[in-house]
This record gives sequence, structure tokens and C-alpha cells, in this order.
Amino acid sequence: MAPSSRIALFGGSFDPVHRGHLEVARRAAAEFELDRVIFMPAATPPHKVGKDLAPGSARLAMLERATSEEASWEVSDAELQRAGTSFTVDTLRTLAEQCRAGEGAAELFMIIGSDNLPGLPAWREVEEVLTLAQPIVAWREGTPEGHLAELAGRLPADLVGRLSDGFMRLPPLSESATEVRARIAAGTLEDDELPAGVLALIERDGLYGMCSPEAQA
Repeated sequence: MAPSSRIALFGGSFDPVHRGHLEVARRAAAEFELDRVIFMPAATPPHKVGKDLAPGSARLAMLERATSEEASWEVSDAELQRAGTSFTVDTLRTLAEQCRAGEGAAELFMIIGSDNLPGLPAWREVEEVLTLAQPIVAWREGTPEGHLAELAGRLPADLVGRLSDGFMRLPPLSESATEVRARIAAGTLEDDELPAGVLALIERDGLYGMCSPEAQA
């Protein structure tokens, strides 16, 4: 590991990974001078317990295909290997230990969407989460002040300040993962609307209501 590396964890369900996810990673890398972005699909995100996700192996394969052309991006199956509910604090502790064991210093970042902010105080050991990693908050609507006002009194002021330091404005995105899944099921999503090769994997595995070639035969 290079001295003073800046490493960002980008976790989520990635069900499926889409171009919006990649745009977030690119902008975060540029604005925060990141050396590495680690995409990590969750086994079971806490806010999606009980909801069906595509198999972890499929989401991992889609991420590997989508990120393959960016040398500074990597994909980790650490949360899938750990199984159970995927808590960010456990992942960050492991990353922090790995950084300490490596050569040279490393600064940890964590990419989250502003839609996570209202529920952030309920995250497991949230104060340690926000101490271990500088948050990068991707936002598209409202203002940082408006988002942060809802956290006043629910998180320590210094941690709200760390969130404020990490705000990163994004352009509006045309679709969410929910909308992408619906359009795949309806057969209206074009191949170039997803990262290269991802729709082929979805078709191969018959995900999101799309029939695989074997099922059509």
C-alpha cells in the first residue's frame, strides 16, 4: 500500500449496479483525491432485512464486470463471506486493521447517499463509524444545511461537522435501482443503459424477471 493512501469504502446492495453508482465513485475519487475505491456488496443490508436480493454471487459478478476497466477500483466479497446482516462498523474495523498492518499510512473514507442521513443515528455504533472513516455524502436534492439540520441533537456536533465536510453534489440521475429492475422485468431497458456487460450477466442468470437463454430454449 502506498504511503498516505486515501481509500474509500463504497458499500450497498448493488442490486444491480448501474451507471449512477459508477458516477458517484468517479466524482468521489476526483473531489477527494482517492487512491482506491472498494465496492463491497452487502450480504443483507440492515434496512433490507427480509427483502429479496439477487444472489450475492451474481451481484459480485456484475460489480466485477462494471468496474473492470478502472485500475483504482476493486470489488470485495468481505461482507458476503461474513454473511448475516452487514453492519458498516464491522467492515470498517476490518479495513482499519488491514491498513494498520500494511505499509504506510492510509486514510479511510466511506461513500454514502444523502438518503441514508435520516436513519444514520440508528446505525450500529454510528459514532465509531463516523470516526473510523471520513464520510463522503453524495446528494442531489435539497441543501447540506437542510440535510444536517435533521441530525442536530441526534449526533455529536463534531460528527455532524465531519458529514458536512464530506458533502458532494451530484447531477440528478434518471433512474434508481428499483426503476432499473422494473424496466428489466418489462423488457424495456437497453444494453447501453447499464455498465458494459452487466445486462448480459442479468440475462444469463435470469435475474429481475428476465428469462435466461436456457429458459427461452
